[in-house]
Amino acid sequence: MIILVGSQKGGVGKSTVSTNLAVELAYRGHDVCLVDADAQRSTARWHADRIEQGVTPQLACVEKLGNIHSTLTDLGGRYDIVIVDVAGKDSKEMRTGMLAADMFLALTQPSQFDLDTFEHLNELIEQALDLNPRLDVRGVITRASTNQRVTESKEAGEYLADFPLIKPVHTIIRDRKAYREVIPEGLGVVEWKNGAARAEIRALAAEVMS
Repeated sequence: MIILVGSQKGGVGKSTVSTNLAVELAYRGHDVCLVDADAQRSTARWHADRIEQGVTPQLACVEKLGNIHSTLTDLGGRYDIVIVDVAGKDSKEMRTGMLAADMFLALTQPSQFDLDTFEHLNELIEQALDLNPRLDVRGVITRASTNQRVTESKEAGEYLADFPLIKPVHTIIRDRKAYREVIPEGLGVVEWKNGAARAEIRALAAEVMS
């Protein structure tokens, strides 16, 4: 299974979701490979820290820019799950990744600036589905307030409902300090002490694999 994690805007937590999802799925017994297809190399640096710390379960990580279609197709035949972190913009990596992926997790913060990018993203998804009709597109709200009384997340979910090609994920990834604390350790939050963050990632993994 090839899972592409992307967005049309930076800062939504693509690397955070990619690395944490990879760790949780590895704990579930899957052979997981991360693909860092973003020139910023956030996922690759996190993976290097994990290797240096000797943390298990270990994950594979490949770096690839440009046309990533053939790379993903090859890795998809060698690993149970391939998770691909692409840059937060319309890019060759995103477009070619969509053509190889089984699932596309389209991330957004619950802000109007982020949500406004879904008009263009929806066009890219339509084009990709013409060539890859099996692509399962899910919308994920990230970096939401931890204050449950703030209604931004609910309003963002209602906005995404206007795009029928994008199925909403019920799990909301909130803006928790734990997600930042684990990065220099090469860890996922399921290996950390924050139960709320751990529960979010486990719930997201369950939805992705259902």
